[in-house]
Amino acid sequence: MPKLPPKDYIESVDWPQTVTLQPIGWVRSPYTERHGTPRQSQLSHPPADYEPAIARIELFEDVVPAIALKDLAGFDYLWVIAWLHLNQHWNPTVMPPRGPRVRRGTLATRAPHRPNPLGLSATRLLRVEGNVIHVAGIDFLDRTPVLDIKPYVPYCDAFPQAQAGYVDAAEAAIAAETDIFGQAGHPLKSPPSD
Repeated sequence: MPKLPPKDYIESVDWPQTVTLQPIGWVRSPYTERHGTPRQSQLSHPPADYEPAIARIELFEDVVPAIALKDLAGFDYLWVIAWLHLNQHWNPTVMPPRGPRVRRGTLATRAPHRPNPLGLSATRLLRVEGNVIHVAGIDFLDRTPVLDIKPYVPYCDAFPQAQAGYVDAAEAAIAAETDIFGQAGHPLKSPPSD
């Protein structure tokens, strides 16, 4: 059998100057404002009384048929990729909410204000019902546009011994993430009575 010449795939299509994305669904979350929304979907040191918020990811049936969610129920966690639509600008440096008050390069943080306001969240999968994915632990606001869902696969998504730069030092300095909701406190709990 004759050997075919190699194909030059990268030269066969023009490099895109712009990228157009279409939401495939949205998040239905109890969080309706930035203040009071967790900074991450999972916590490394949750307070003793912490309960993750229960939320739904509703996929649009005219974009994603329910069959596309087949076999998703066998996973414990999902990656949710979303468009942080409330962010209209970005800065090359930001002040992270934890650790020393030092400005960091935006791309070395999880700040929502980015050149392309993409959000990435690992959330616990509770169940799938048709085009609705029920999850526990969410750091997206209600009605955040969802761009994609991917299963969390431990062997290639988890690197427990990986270095995390300045975040490692900030993690070592705290015992519990008592400030995860900011000054507003947990939006799903009543304030303590005097």
